[in-house]
Amino acid sequence: MPEGDTLHQAAQRLREALVGRTLDGVEGSHPEVRREGRRLVGHRVTNVESVGKHLLVDLDRGWSIRTHLGMPGSWHVYREGERWRRTPGAARVVLRADDCVAVCFAAPSVQVGPSEVVRARIGHLGPDAIAEEFDADEAVQRALAVDPSTPVVDVVLDQSILAGVGNVYANEILFLEGLHPLTPVGTLDERAVRGVVERSRRLLVANRAPGRRVTTGSRRRGEEVWVYGRDGRPCRRCGTLLRQAKLGRHHRITTWCPSCQPPP
Repeated sequence: MPEGDTLHQAAQRLREALVGRTLDGVEGSHPEVRREGRRLVGHRVTNVESVGKHLLVDLDRGWSIRTHLGMPGSWHVYREGERWRRTPGAARVVLRADDCVAVCFAAPSVQVGPSEVVRARIGHLGPDAIAEEFDADEAVQRALAVDPSTPVVDVVLDQSILAGVGNVYANEILFLEGLHPLTPVGTLDERAVRGVVERSRRLLVANRAPGRRVTTGSRRRGEEVWVYGRDGRPCRRCGTLLRQAKLGRHHRITTWCPSCQPPP
């Protein structure tokens, strides 16, 4: 699933392509776009931003478009007449402005409406880990307020606590913090919780620029991550064979080192 760094990069591309331009075409297969798209023609794009795993396109006259890419979604930017890299049938949102065409493919969640209504749908989100203004204290307090029996892997993935972290980062963060994914958050002190929050922030910010996602510091192919997707391979630190299972309330595939991340 696209995580906060991917959405940040997509928002930057769309800002460069659309901000200040007037929409002369809005179409797409999503029902909300089919219903409301025509009224957006003639609106000027004023801002594009990512908020956690959501992307918002703000227009003058107080309207916005929100997309959540889920697992299959992606935003592309083309020149008018350029061949699309995905099938047009998957185009959920198409924004045309001058010679620019911005296309959102396969997003499961799209919302079009007055900006205050659209933003109310994401009002539950915790601090955005990749945002310029990040409130680490707020994220820590939200984490400490959950049910103490909640596994720490669920806390890291809970967008109402810390927005933007997905499964890849969750695996890497817990490895780097030496925490088994099923450790109850109530057994951690505030310093340990803050370590998770600040590690999340550092990893996402380090990957804001386009390119392969790296958590190890090495950009050599095959060396980019510590544990994610490496089930049965030796731990890069201690050599113990990594383990993988579906853990937490959402049964997300999680990889960890039994030695570096001892069970609670």
